[in-house]
Amino acid sequence: MDIALTVNGLEKRYKGFQLGPLDLELPSGTVTGLIGANGAGKTTALHCMAGLEPKDGGSGALFGQDIDYGAGAWKHEVALAGDQPFFYESWTGQKNLDFIASFFPKWSPSRATELATRFRCPLDKKVKTLSKGNRVTLGLIAALAREPRVLLLDEPTAGLDPLVRSETLNALWELIESGEHTIFYSTHNLSDIGRLADQLIFLNEGHQVLQATVSELDAQWGKISYRAATALVLGGEVVSQRSEGQQHQLVTSQRETTLNCLQSAEDVQCSALPIEEIAVLILKQVR
Repeated sequence: MDIALTVNGLEKRYKGFQLGPLDLELPSGTVTGLIGANGAGKTTALHCMAGLEPKDGGSGALFGQDIDYGAGAWKHEVALAGDQPFFYESWTGQKNLDFIASFFPKWSPSRATELATRFRCPLDKKVKTLSKGNRVTLGLIAALAREPRVLLLDEPTAGLDPLVRSETLNALWELIESGEHTIFYSTHNLSDIGRLADQLIFLNEGHQVLQATVSELDAQWGKISYRAATALVLGGEVVSQRSEGQQHQLVTSQRETTLNCLQSAEDVQCSALPIEEIAVLILKQVR
């Protein structure tokens, strides 16, 4: 599989905090979710990858070509949309979009109009009068209308009402279905990852602690129930276990290993865990 975006040794240092070094590969046509608690470094990572913040170390490549962060041409293929987008407050949404369009040769006015209708974003109003949700959708419109091949999203559904959030996810799903776009996004709304993500990267205090595909996590994690006179002593892969009489239930991060240890138990049953529940459990483990 072709690699859309490669990051090698990305570092950003602040007083009391360091991001990285991060090493990432985003396969072309896939969606990668960036998961971490507040302050883990998700926004900093995205800003450095988009060239909005200078990095203190590392390099990158876009579709196999080294990125010259001092030049601007590569940004035609990479767009960032965040939950706090910058616009000229006294301009209307449409005037802001027209201004942004002048910098991007692949800009699609029809795409911008279509998205504004879908997201119910009033382009005729001044930005300073827009709600937080409308500002977020205006940022998404500005990113998507550029027709980028790589889309970086920071909390793409933050502050959106349920209807607009649904339309936003539909629009992102359509991009995914086309197979022509690569998406890297951070979110606190873990229900999004079950619908969109192919792989997940977990950050904790600036450090990358795990990278795995959703299918790998689905295969490894599980909820197991069994019957035994007393709870069996199992390995460190068991995240939690509770008992009620002879009935026992546990959650494991290594399903097959745990099942092999339960051969002496009776009525062993195994079920899958939702990916959002797995993500929460991983976050608890690494903190």
